[in-house]
Amino acid sequence: MPLRRNRLLAVLEALLVTFLWSSSYVLVKVGLQEIGPLTLVAYRYTVASLVLLPLALSRGHGALLRERGIPLRLGVLGFLGITAAQGLQVLGLFLLPAVSVTFLLNFTPITVLALGVVALNERPTRLQLAGIAMTVAGAALFFNDPLASASLPGILISLLSGVGWGAYIVLGRRLSIGDQVPVLGLTAFSMAGGTVLLLAAAFLFEGFTVVSLAGWGIILWLGVVNTALAFFMWNRALGRLEAFEISVLQNTMLIQIAVLAWVFLGERFALAKVPAMALVFLGALSVQLKK
Repeated sequence: MPLRRNRLLAVLEALLVTFLWSSSYVLVKVGLQEIGPLTLVAYRYTVASLVLLPLALSRGHGALLRERGIPLRLGVLGFLGITAAQGLQVLGLFLLPAVSVTFLLNFTPITVLALGVVALNERPTRLQLAGIAMTVAGAALFFNDPLASASLPGILISLLSGVGWGAYIVLGRRLSIGDQVPVLGLTAFSMAGGTVLLLAAAFLFEGFTVVSLAGWGIILWLGVVNTALAFFMWNRALGRLEAFEISVLQNTMLIQIAVLAWVFLGERFALAKVPAMALVFLGALSVQLKK
């Protein structure tokens, strides 16, 4: 019973994170009216790192940086999940419409499934495989001809972003359950490493940006709540859920984003998309069912 309860809490925690990340869509749309995309994402992760690093160091997690092999793995984790996944996603948004990028990223669970079998020996049941197929099919139905007139470089960059995020999920789980790296230290040090490269790219391509008070309000909320807190909770859930399970939960974001964009941004919401959303929901639910 305690094991089942811990699993339920992990699922709810991961779903809360997906809601926070979905709300980022609305905030980022507003922030991009005055801040360049690379600058916005770099400032966001800088704020998050400045929140997490002191907490990690105050709890003695700095000792992780003296353990053999751990700093390199944390650096790779940060590069995959922050620099590559987030940076390439922003670049993809430069080259493709947001709907195309979102569609392509919904295939990430397939990457996570393949990497999880190899690196973690995590094998889904038949019902869970069916659930993964349902979420991917639901995502495909949700978007109406998403790759029409799309550029090949944009497609490849967006797919690479998804591969980077999938690898981040698998490596993060391996560090959490295999090397027993504390969640706070794992989150703080990997994020800080990846953020350094993001900052360098932002200054190189967009220069120094003067941000208004309202803009800083958005950055602070994104950094503290939607990044520092959300990544900590996400990595904690990774220690209790298999990699492909948590990746499929992330696909429910397309439902959340559609509803939030309809409510706060006035974007049109077609009732014809409800069956596709239901398919994603049922698929995500199926993946959480054990033998």
